[in-house]
Amino acid sequence: MTTTQTTNPATTELATEPVISPFLKAIVQQVRANDPYGTYRNWSDELLLKPYVVSKAQKREISVEGEVDPITKGRILAFYRAIAHQIESETGLLCQVVIDLSHEGFGWALVFSGRLLLVARTLRDAQRFGFDSLEKLEIEGDRLIQTAVGLANRFPEVGKL
Repeated sequence: MTTTQTTNPATTELATEPVISPFLKAIVQQVRANDPYGTYRNWSDELLLKPYVVSKAQKREISVEGEVDPITKGRILAFYRAIAHQIESETGLLCQVVIDLSHEGFGWALVFSGRLLLVARTLRDAQRFGFDSLEKLEIEGDRLIQTAVGLANRFPEVGKL
């Protein structure tokens, strides 16, 4: 996430206006799309992305003994649905997301199109899902998207089956 500075001629103060990448916007869009009561309607994008930032110290404090809470499951699902959305917009292929988590926090995240598996990630300690910063979140998402788009472009006929 980068910031741009604009100067207000009336006050001559510098205001920072965050510029959010298309991938981070896609995550925000997924969070809002899965909000049945409109709770997040007036929340800022930065506030909606804040739960994705979990420092190493915070991760150590999160117990892996219990089940993965529904809010964390929703964050994981929104992350991979945002990846699928970006792949769809770049390739035109319809993508589906499957998240399979055990009660212990282990499982898989799959993004596929037709019979083509575009993203396959092993999830471990899902209770601690998060990234050190928004920049690392964006880098990881973009990396997964670019790899998947490369596969989709390499095998377009399999993605359309």
